[in-house]
Parts: sequence; C-alpha cells; structure tokens
Amino acid sequence: MRISFAVALLVLVGKVAAAWITGSKALLSDALESTIHIAATGIAVFSVWYASQPPDRGHPYGHERIVFFSAGMEGGLISIAALSIVALGVRDIIVGPEVQNLGLGLLLTGAMGLVNLVLGLYLLRSGRRSGSLAVEANGQHTLTDVWTSGAVLVGVAVVWVTGLVILDPLVAIGAGLHILATGGKLLRRSFAGLMGTADPGDAARLREALQSACADGTVEDFHALRLRTEGTTRWAEVHLLMPGTLSLTEAHERATAVEERMQSALPGAEVRVTSHIEPLAHALAHPEGHRPAGDLSLPVEGDPETP
Repeated sequence: MRISFAVALLVLVGKVAAAWITGSKALLSDALESTIHIAATGIAVFSVWYASQPPDRGHPYGHERIVFFSAGMEGGLISIAALSIVALGVRDIIVGPEVQNLGLGLLLTGAMGLVNLVLGLYLLRSGRRSGSLAVEANGQHTLTDVWTSGAVLVGVAVVWVTGLVILDPLVAIGAGLHILATGGKLLRRSFAGLMGTADPGDAARLREALQSACADGTVEDFHALRLRTEGTTRWAEVHLLMPGTLSLTEAHERATAVEERMQSALPGAEVRVTSHIEPLAHALAHPEGHRPAGDLSLPVEGDPETP
C-alpha cells in the first residue's frame, strides 16, 4: 500500500501538469479523480494496518470491520469527485471551453495512465488473493482512474484533431458519471459489510457441509445457522441436534468434527464456528422448528442451491 501511495503522488503530479498546461476540463477531471485517489489510498493504508491488529479486551472480535469503513469512505470520496467533475463540465458548456497545448497534455496523461494500469492490476490481484476489501477497493479505484484516463484521452484527442472544443466538457461529464457509478458500488459493498450481510455462496457451502454431516450420522439435524463476514474472517453459529444418550465427551467430539467440516468448506477464509449442542428430543418439543429470525439453515429463493 505504501507503493500505491507513492505511485499515486507521482501520477497526480503528472495529471495536474497536463491539466494546467492545456486548460482542459476533461484532463482536469482526470486530475481531480487522482487527487481523491491520494486521500483514499491514505485511508486504505491505515485501515489495512488497523485491521491486522490482534483482538484485545475492547475488541474481542478483532478490528477487521474497519475495512468496510475504508471502502465506504473511498466510495464517498469517489462520488464527491464525480459530482465535481460533472459540475465543471456543465459550467464549461455554459461559459464556453478554452483549451491549448493538447498534444503535450495527451502525452503526459497517457504516460500516467500506463503507470496506473500496472499498479491497479497488482492491487486488485493482491486484494483478492488476501481477501482484503481495502486493498481490492484501492485496486478498483486505481483501475477506474485508468479507464477514466483512457476515455478522457480519446475524447481530448478527438478535440485536438477536429477542433471541436465543446467535446471537452462533454467528455468530462461522461467521465464523471462513470466514476459516480464506481463510487456507488463501493458504498453498497461497504453498507452490506457494516450491516453483517451474509454471503449466499458462503451460506450454501456451509449448508452442504452440515447436510453431509447429517447424511453420515455425525449429527441428526441442524438449525439456527447464522453467518457474518468481517474482512477475511467468517463468523458462523449453528445448533446441532444429537441423540440425548450420547456422553458429553462424544457429543463434543462430534461437534468439533462438524465445525472442522464447516471450516474446510470455505478455503482461503478464516472460519470461526460456534456450535450449540441440543438433544434430539429438544427439537421434538418445538414443532415450529425452533428457528430464529435470520436462520440460514434452509435456502430461500435467490440463494444458490449448490456452491
């Protein structure tokens, strides 16, 4: 992430120079997006560090939830930049655009775009491999900067070749709307994480592991499956039904075996399972199924039936 921050500074200097030399609002919009990227990268660097801190008495479940705040703040900053870009484009349409030295500006912006492309692909792959939403969000933001730069380059090149300067603010507005869509996507993911939204794919895999334990007789049944995600960690809870004649030791051994199956069902993630053992007779005393709100034991419409 420190490399990302240093590269973002370099790219910003190049894009600001291009915008200043040309007076192009399209190139200025690209530079403004990179300015927001600098702030977002700083937030991401801090959140990755903080999320890696071990649990403590004040935060017994760890600190990984901060990555959702990071993604939300980055999404908000991206959206602010997008709205500012659109506003600048509209203003130029009203008062009339003025541009100059477009060849040099195109050269500088193109070079900075290539630097960002390499960085963005690296961050995106690293974030997905490590399961870090903060790193992945920063990679997405960097690639958004690349696509924005590409669109701006094409638009400004057309202005340079044709002399139709009115296209410059129109390109800026188009770039702003594209950036706004990316910011909205990050905000939705942040909100889902902060609200503890369960991933349907993860829930389906856990159900399959539990159903296999029922099929081979390790447990008789299960219910009250609940799941939430925090960074790379999955927190799962489930009630396991077993014959009431089992000893406490055997019931605990079976529960441990089931928990290990659930952990193996989500490779690449740290899965923390809390199981509650119940005698089979307990379920018979609850004909309604003893299922709390939010129970993921049974799939609902829209959930994947299989991983």
